[in-house]
Amino acid sequence: MEYASMGVSTLFRLANDDTVTQEALPLGATLLGVVLSDDKTNISVMSGNHMAHPLLISLTNINACLHSKSSMHAYILLTLLPIAKFTHRTTHVCSLLQDQLMHQALNIILSPLKTAASVGVMMSNLRGNLCYCFTLLAVWIADTPEEGLLAGTAMKVSPVTTTTSKEFGDPFQHPPRTAATMLTAIHSTCSQCPPMDYKNFLKAMRQFWLNGIVEPCWNLWPLSDPSIFLTPEVLHHFHQMFWDHNVKWCIDVTGAAKLDFCFSIIQTSMGYQVFSNGISRLKQVTGRDHCAVQCYIIAAVARSVPCKFLIANHALLDFHYLAQVPSFTTQSLEEVASSLQEFHDHKEAIMSEGIIQQSGAVMQWSADITEHAHIKEIKVPACAGNNQNYNNQIVYYLDWLDKCLCFDLATYIQQHVDQLGTDDESFSNSDMEEGYELDGEGYLSAYSTLTCQIPNYFSISTSLLLRKIPLTVNEAGITYQLPDLEHVLATFFGNRDTSFQVSQPAIIKLQIWHKLHVQQLSYYSKTLLLPQTLHAVPPSVAKPHGQYDSIIISTHPESDWPGDGLAGHSISKLHMIFCPACLDLFLAYIQHFNIVPQSNPINVNPVTGMHLLRQVVQSNGQQVGEVIPLTLIHSPAHLVPNFGQEAHPHLTCLSSYEFSNEFWLNKYWTKEFYYALSPA
Repeated sequence: MEYASMGVSTLFRLANDDTVTQEALPLGATLLGVVLSDDKTNISVMSGNHMAHPLLISLTNINACLHSKSSMHAYILLTLLPIAKFTHRTTHVCSLLQDQLMHQALNIILSPLKTAASVGVMMSNLRGNLCYCFTLLAVWIADTPEEGLLAGTAMKVSPVTTTTSKEFGDPFQHPPRTAATMLTAIHSTCSQCPPMDYKNFLKAMRQFWLNGIVEPCWNLWPLSDPSIFLTPEVLHHFHQMFWDHNVKWCIDVTGAAKLDFCFSIIQTSMGYQVFSNGISRLKQVTGRDHCAVQCYIIAAVARSVPCKFLIANHALLDFHYLAQVPSFTTQSLEEVASSLQEFHDHKEAIMSEGIIQQSGAVMQWSADITEHAHIKEIKVPACAGNNQNYNNQIVYYLDWLDKCLCFDLATYIQQHVDQLGTDDESFSNSDMEEGYELDGEGYLSAYSTLTCQIPNYFSISTSLLLRKIPLTVNEAGITYQLPDLEHVLATFFGNRDTSFQVSQPAIIKLQIWHKLHVQQLSYYSKTLLLPQTLHAVPPSVAKPHGQYDSIIISTHPESDWPGDGLAGHSISKLHMIFCPACLDLFLAYIQHFNIVPQSNPINVNPVTGMHLLRQVVQSNGQQVGEVIPLTLIHSPAHLVPNFGQEAHPHLTCLSSYEFSNEFWLNKYWTKEFYYALSPA
């Protein structure tokens, strides 16, 4: 069996074993995993209440990294589903008729895909070669109400398992709600009660926890099962669930005013969201806000809520983070199951206070991308018309746009073919007559690159020109309020084999910078991440205590970040970035933190799941500083003050870090930071 791209079987699974699937297809056949997504969206502006219900389609054969980039147009519009309103006097009957109409329309639209999945279809690839393809349903991305509609289940019932609303809190997984079971129940009900008798038929179907669908859209689609193709969806099942439940629990236990104050005095690095007015009164909260709040919620409520309550919350947040890894191993799956079990073991504290292995990495099936695709596929075309006959104008616009894109692609390839014929003397018309095959796929690699390129600071770091500020060591010590700067600088050069010898170190000229960019590689894919800015700004009128970011530094020459986690690394605060005027050596003045020992070997606080840090101070109370080469800085870090039972009311966002001695190493700051500190 020939896959259109390597590793398709690791991205999704069908309703049967992979071996059986391969044996069922002819030799040399190509498997095309169909990805569908549907969700209603508003297309009118300010008035009119016009809705559209787009059905988007994509393929699992497309790399997951490209799936997550909206600019790559991995999802295209398949059809606009009808939105009907029925006038029956019974609301339940109107809902039944709407659901049946939805599935009837889907059956008509998806019939070619079902046929291709059953008998196959010949398709040509980029090189013009024909492939014998089978279009099997792999994933259907939808939110929870849409999943119930697609599966044909009633309200307050899981669409993928036999769980009902009263059993949602069970600490074990219920049996899957298979397609065979639902079809048997539908046929049994139809034989006893005619479907046209809407009220009685709906009442009979509710006994099986079904919504009254007679011909589900996934029926007669080989190897398709709602319990398999309906996958966990990150945007709604993780982020929105966190906002609707975890945040509300924390507000109820700590109090809105106390929690808002803690959020308002947390300092964040450049590029990260600040909650100056707290979170309890946020309006029009988006998925971006959900993600930002969950980065700080555990550290904000630490030690101000009961221990078991906090354990249950951080365990559930661990489950959300671990479930979003781009690839899974046996160990990582065990970590996911362990965090979920830990939540169930402690969830009683929350009550007293007031399917990954089958679908692959859930991050590739997030509705965040498909909902963003609604902008280009639905909303932009709708705004380009005259606000009349939206569906027709959307289709005409997309058809015109598709022709323009095809023309641009054809001219792009032809331009490179002409350039090849001009530059390559060995290429001639005789080669074309002898069957010389041009590789159009090679030209597409440059045409289909991402619109936003990530700069590679690893390759250009030696050529960067930065704005520098010259000061003597004494002047720098006064400006940055570092009385031991001269001493630690002399100690640094005294311990190094260097020709840097000065009788009076205090008058050495230093070139100083206020910020630098740090770039890392992704924990799993080892690809470049966006650079992050670190600040080391001295005290001023606007910032009386300065702005000093926290960092991860290397303490061992063979340490690897992020692969080794904190092994061979330590946490420090960046106070000054400088270079002696007579040397080509970039240095940093830092102040250290120590990890407070805990009862476990990894020194993680069992209640918060994070490391507790304490500033290293001398006997006179002065913080311990050190000068290190700038190359030892491996990553930014984020610290949150340990507020205790209640944050001091006189603290502000500018002073909270200056007057705190203990901090939480916030592993939930970013997913990459979490994976580095919690290797699975």
